[in-house]
Amino acid sequence: MRFEELPTPCFVVDEALIEKNLIILNGIMQRTGAKIVLAQKAFSMTAMYPLIGKYLSGTTASGLYEARLGHEEMGKENHVFAPAYREDEIDEIISICDHIIFNSFSQLEKYKTKALAAGRKIGIRINPECSTQEGHEIYDPCAPGSRFGVRQVEFQPELLEGVSGLHFHTLCQQNSDDLETTLNAVEEKFGPWLPQMEWINFGGGHHITRDDYDIPRLEACIRRMQTKYGLEVYLEPGEAIALNAGYMVTSVLDFHKNGIEIAIVDTSATCHMPDVLEMPYRPPLFGSGEAGEKPYTYRLGGPTCLTGDVIGDYSFDQPLKSGDRLVFGDMAIYSMVKTNTFNGMPLPAIAVQEKDGNCRVVQEFGYQDFKMRLA
Repeated sequence: MRFEELPTPCFVVDEALIEKNLIILNGIMQRTGAKIVLAQKAFSMTAMYPLIGKYLSGTTASGLYEARLGHEEMGKENHVFAPAYREDEIDEIISICDHIIFNSFSQLEKYKTKALAAGRKIGIRINPECSTQEGHEIYDPCAPGSRFGVRQVEFQPELLEGVSGLHFHTLCQQNSDDLETTLNAVEEKFGPWLPQMEWINFGGGHHITRDDYDIPRLEACIRRMQTKYGLEVYLEPGEAIALNAGYMVTSVLDFHKNGIEIAIVDTSATCHMPDVLEMPYRPPLFGSGEAGEKPYTYRLGGPTCLTGDVIGDYSFDQPLKSGDRLVFGDMAIYSMVKTNTFNGMPLPAIAVQEKDGNCRVVQEFGYQDFKMRLA
């Protein structure tokens, strides 16, 4: 199938671009001995797991279902962190996860005996209270009032028996200078307990495969923890695996005018790319410009009843017409995993663009996928 023959709306993941990212990540692993695992919360397209498993050490999960997915579909190291674990799920989590990270000492006390008896490595998430983000408090685990990680003031070293590692996650789409800043805070607040640990997990949010990312600085941060404390280092990026490696193909359905030219497309921001509204951000669109940059400007809106279901304002060299196909970039991460069926919107198909340029649809959805979620 050619790209232009794909149904719309459709997510398309480029196999060659995924592998390009994986080669970069694997190079870091080879040079430093650190382990990198896929954070499935950002990208959990199981059709790509065999390829990802060739290059990375495994997966990390945010709960039971992601843990099962990583265990069943990749079958390598399987890590999990949750703000709190359910009693009716913890036994299965322990049975399939190698590293179990607790968010509090109360959760640690409640479940560590079971986890250790099963031979699992257990860790505690720390909050170094070091915010390095600007303008995205919703994604800042160090924001005031955050529910993530133990702060220094609540740290209980007398309960560390059996704990083999510390975990922190403070970044979101950031470079390694912010990691370096965070490590300084980690050492300042939790340095006394690092020598008794076996491993440290730097969490996610590392934009390692971005063109301007400072990989040598990252590797220096890794070696710092290895040489100074003898720690095994883990990283769990999600976006870096599929950054700039996917597309959303959509079709123009109709037009409307209300002080601005509006094009209605068959892709919904609220249903198919909700980070456009949550972050918020304006996704890249191939062949377009900023509003007013090119002769013809349109506001691209989705087909739902939500007034704010707007993808953004874009300009084009030629007027749009019904049936035109538009291609948004960087649509593999935090898109497929967040889709929903509000208003009965059909979920987009999912396709792979293979290395030879051919495309194949690996999943399509219909009415039953909407109906089955309702009672």
